[in-house]
Amino acid sequence: MRLWRPSRRLRSRVLVIFNPAAGARRRRRFERVAGALAEAGIRFTVADTAAPGHAEALAREAVASGERVVVAAGGDGTIAEVVNGIAGSDARLGVIPIGTANVFAHELGLPFGAAAIAAALKRGGARLVIPGSARFADGRARLFVQMLGVGLDAAVVASLNGALKRRIGKGAYVVETLRQIAAWPFPRLRLMLEDRAVEGAQVIATKGRFYGGRFVLAPEATPDAVGLSACVFGRGGWGSALRAGIALPLGLLPGLPGLIRQRVAALEIAAPEGLPVQADGDLIGTTPVVVTDAATRIAVVAA
Repeated sequence: MRLWRPSRRLRSRVLVIFNPAAGARRRRRFERVAGALAEAGIRFTVADTAAPGHAEALAREAVASGERVVVAAGGDGTIAEVVNGIAGSDARLGVIPIGTANVFAHELGLPFGAAAIAAALKRGGARLVIPGSARFADGRARLFVQMLGVGLDAAVVASLNGALKRRIGKGAYVVETLRQIAAWPFPRLRLMLEDRAVEGAQVIATKGRFYGGRFVLAPEATPDAVGLSACVFGRGGWGSALRAGIALPLGLLPGLPGLIRQRVAALEIAAPEGLPVQADGDLIGTTPVVVTDAATRIAVVAA
């Protein structure tokens, strides 16, 4: 289904990729933005996604047909799919942040109001960012825009109830996190931070400061800088997980005892094998995985 179409006499200048299964509330938010785009005189077409991975395919088709701006209408996972589709092209990425946490949009200071989003897309000013890249043992690679995690957070993503997420948003993560704290065995991860071998219970590789919304994890990180911030939580168990959960909204997580933060060009998560790997809130594979900067840059319409 196409919610909006340009006049048949006009060639679309912007493709908007939208997930119609995101729920009625997000659909209403999207339709407000679509109305603002039309009022601003922006010629655009909406392409609905039908399944996981479809946003990437739609984005790849769009750049092959000459689209210059591809807009992800959704959350961080949708944005990452679109980035994987436009990577290597000269297409710009637009963002309509209507996801659960919208970490990437907060990171870049992107607008959230309908009129402000339309104004930014009309002006077309862009900021170059460097995505992260996850390469798996089978040679498959996936780009991510904000962060990648292995440990408790990936276990939460792997087991999250999608219907509950659509109903209560961030609350679904809280529910699943509490369930996983009781069930997750917190296996010891064997990691290489460039040439430094370390162990930990949880690792997050991040391109930006924020995690889970506007909560600061790595204040030194910025998405347009070369390299990643590797954040390794040395302690496992439910007590450590609860302390980290309390520290996060209080802004205390970067100084949490037992947390290693290191800027790296490469992070290897070698073992144990077969653990879930999440990136930008979606399950993307299993360990082992090597995390680096992507070889490409993405121009994000930001102002």
